[in-house]
Amino acid sequence: MTRRRGEKSDRAGRLRTIRRRPPATGKVRMSGLLAALSLAGAACAGTAAAADGGLRAHATLHDRSGAVVGEVDFTETPTGLLVAARLVGLPAGTHAFHLHARGRCEGDFKSAGGHFNPDGTRHGFLSAEGPHAGDMPNIHVPASGSLTVEVFLPERLLVGQGGLMDDDGAALVIHEGADDYRSQPAGAAGKRIACGVITLAK
Repeated sequence: MTRRRGEKSDRAGRLRTIRRRPPATGKVRMSGLLAALSLAGAACAGTAAAADGGLRAHATLHDRSGAVVGEVDFTETPTGLLVAARLVGLPAGTHAFHLHARGRCEGDFKSAGGHFNPDGTRHGFLSAEGPHAGDMPNIHVPASGSLTVEVFLPERLLVGQGGLMDDDGAALVIHEGADDYRSQPAGAAGKRIACGVITLAK
């Protein structure tokens, strides 16, 4: 029996046709590649988001006349809280720079309450029982009135136990004078000249 191409004899001698599958097209291969790349990209994006997933907050500082004198960003890191401030229009000199316990900035800014102090310590870097969690180093404003400053607060959080953003919020306050890092309850820093309510970023 003469076989044609594409045919094969079975054991009974009958002819049966062998159906060959067409080779995969470039389009199919490309679709699979794009799908794989899309999944890989999504995984990478998720990893980046997780690595950069610290909470953030912001405060806009106003002076007593209502003028904006600064923008402050707060970033929660694995080991603490990073505070980055861009300040303008402030009087030259040395000024106390503190986190306060209430998220209110009205009138003379006493509405912001005392220093943020969830641990119940005493004020001041030079105090044996200090400092407050809201104590930060003085800022030194040049004649231009503008200053950029960064402060790191170890082991501090925005939310959670002992976090800055508790039920009544928090504020950042700049004082007229310098913090002497020792006097109670606020370093003899004088009146409050600027204040900003801290709000969590959306």
